[in-house]
Amino acid sequence: MSLTHHDATVPDEGSRPGPRILLHSDDPAVRERVRTAVGPRLAVGAPEITWHEAATHAGVMDMADVASFDLVILDGEADKSGGMGLCRQMKDEVYGCPPVVVLTGRPQDAWLASWSLADATVSRPLDAIEVQRTVAQQLGAVRPH
Repeated sequence: MSLTHHDATVPDEGSRPGPRILLHSDDPAVRERVRTAVGPRLAVGAPEITWHEAATHAGVMDMADVASFDLVILDGEADKSGGMGLCRQMKDEVYGCPPVVVLTGRPQDAWLASWSLADATVSRPLDAIEVQRTVAQQLGAVRPH
């Protein structure tokens, strides 16, 4: 069963035992690149990741109100409402906010992501190995180097 809010679909809470990741970008190609980089699971034999997607600020906040996630990935370059402001809002307003990764436009934007209280950043161009490593670290699947 699915609930639909604005631009977001939230599957049944008990549908999968693997990590639940909320992925935000107004660009479907960015969302696809992130999902492809991370892959269906964090390691061989690990449970499958359940992806939830939102294209707008309202969609992310609606989903955060009705479901819990293990990780949130926000596009800092999204139009109208970028991921950095959204991250700051989530950290201030969402009780027990999960770790948040912000996708930045360039490495020099990491300082701004620190204002947003992001737990980690990945800068463009998105490197598949870096995206996967960062997601795994934030989910506790690997130790930081």
